[in-house]
Amino acid sequence: MDILKELEWRGLLKQFTNEDKIKFAQKNGKGVYCGFDPTADSLHVGHLIQIINLLRFQKAGFKPIAVIGGATGMIGDPSFKKDERAFLTVEQLEKNVKGINDQLKSLIPNVDFQDNAKWLKSMSLIEFLRDVGKSFNLSYLLAKESVSSRVETGLSVTEFSYTMLQAYDFFHLYTNNDCYLEIGGSDQWGNITSGIDYITSRLGKEKAQAAGITMNLLTKKDGTKFGKTESGAVWLDAKKTSEYDFYQFFFNQDDNDCEMLLKFLTDFDEVKIKEIVKDHKSEPSKRVMQTNLAEWVTKFVHKEEGLKKAKEITKAFFTGDILSLKADVLKTAISSLPSCEISKKTDILEALIKVGVGTSKRELREFISQKAISINEQIIQDEGIFIENIKAIDKIFYLIKRGKRKYYVIIIK
Repeated sequence: MDILKELEWRGLLKQFTNEDKIKFAQKNGKGVYCGFDPTADSLHVGHLIQIINLLRFQKAGFKPIAVIGGATGMIGDPSFKKDERAFLTVEQLEKNVKGINDQLKSLIPNVDFQDNAKWLKSMSLIEFLRDVGKSFNLSYLLAKESVSSRVETGLSVTEFSYTMLQAYDFFHLYTNNDCYLEIGGSDQWGNITSGIDYITSRLGKEKAQAAGITMNLLTKKDGTKFGKTESGAVWLDAKKTSEYDFYQFFFNQDDNDCEMLLKFLTDFDEVKIKEIVKDHKSEPSKRVMQTNLAEWVTKFVHKEEGLKKAKEITKAFFTGDILSLKADVLKTAISSLPSCEISKKTDILEALIKVGVGTSKRELREFISQKAISINEQIIQDEGIFIENIKAIDKIFYLIKRGKRKYYVIIIK
């Protein structure tokens, strides 16, 4: 397949530098790399585009390379950020690098993994200024939108050097790993073109074959950022975002965004996606687009076992049969619900208000009189009992159900 045409029909393609050089790299099985900043010990759903893109490029004949910024992560990419990032400690950075490295290897095991600390940390300041800094004109860097957008609000020399470091990454991979192409989000255009220009300045126009491609960022039709919820980012690590919450995030996407998400985040071909969209439009209530999206992405990130767990919990919440779940799956379900900690001696009404079941004792008394509240499947009829009078799950958990499908968790501290 033609990689540019593949990216174009999916709506991913934003900019590219030289079509002939990209085709040359594809025809000759050259390397393609994408960088990942270790700003946390897990990636989030916003990174999925580039992770899946590496697999697309691999399928197209490229040799994919994932670069983790073990060195550049000590600075932080200033591109289109309002403020300078807080520096990570060495210990936190090492933890983040390991976490992301392990995560990527589980998702895309056949990709070449590199850490730019291997070649940047050994470079002295004098070497950097002579070998890299000498090739960059100040006016050239200031013309980059990723830099110019920050000059007025404040840009340190440390952050200013980031684009040169990333440029050197590309040069290193070009000369040592046969990597001719760099890809990234649209916010990386300035950094990518800096790398191409640096390679050209070092090797000459006739010899240099480096090229770059940027992809559209993952945003919703209403312009809001994709991957954020009320509780924060949607992480790829099940310890941070459970398999159930991950599945539900995609299952609850708006119809207007689903076709784009199917193109961006799955390996379904054009024919398959058109079939899914057609089936969905014939019976929107069945949420065919959302189901296909949630199942594919959850299986990709959390494997078959994670998808199975997510679907089991989804079914249990729908049927109201939560306590029938196996112990490990039940704990995942519980972790996904609104919760609070209380002491054993807390009375029922106080506990229910604290966890959000109701806003007042009067409202809760109405629910109780209607037999609308149960705790661990025991219908509450006496407002005067204490939480300790009800048998707990694993000695500390209480699963509250209000109505048919509203769930909460109380944890004894």
